[in-house]
Amino acid sequence: MKLLSLGLAAFMVAGAIKAQKVNADVEATTIKWTGKKVVGTHYGNIKLQEGMLHLNNGNITGGTFVIDMTSITNTDIENSDYNTKLVGHLKSDDFFGVTTYPTAKLEIIEAGSFINDKAEVKARLIIKGQSKPIAFTVEKKETKYITTLVIDRTNYGVRYGSGSFFDNLGDNAIDNEFILEVSLVI
Repeated sequence: MKLLSLGLAAFMVAGAIKAQKVNADVEATTIKWTGKKVVGTHYGNIKLQEGMLHLNNGNITGGTFVIDMTSITNTDIENSDYNTKLVGHLKSDDFFGVTTYPTAKLEIIEAGSFINDKAEVKARLIIKGQSKPIAFTVEKKETKYITTLVIDRTNYGVRYGSGSFFDNLGDNAIDNEFILEVSLVI
């Protein structure tokens, strides 16, 4: 009986070593956003506020990431007045309403095993209090997990300038999809 108990304890310790929760390095992690409109593209950065990746034998089993929406910046506009105006508009209720919704959240639901350093991930993305499923591919490069999320903003109540909801926008129409390029460092 003691031998069985020792064997079970050793198995549990080995399993605990393989399963781990790893905090994201929020200073080294980068999130670049890109939004397009008929007459051009804008892009900038958003900071990760906190995050934790759950791993088992090197594969993703879960994770939760909080994005600081108040940190949104623009890096393509050199004119400081226009840059400030755009960032202010993105933070307003027309877009992400950061006064009411200062964070967005990504919760990993499940993920496949890494094959050739790539894995398929299913998650829940919460923006402006609205939760929607999202799927994406993650590439592992040493201590980085790299992905590109293509997000339909209208699914989260961000409809400003959308040709799907407003007529006669002409050159002022803004694409419904925006892109987040994430380089998560653990």
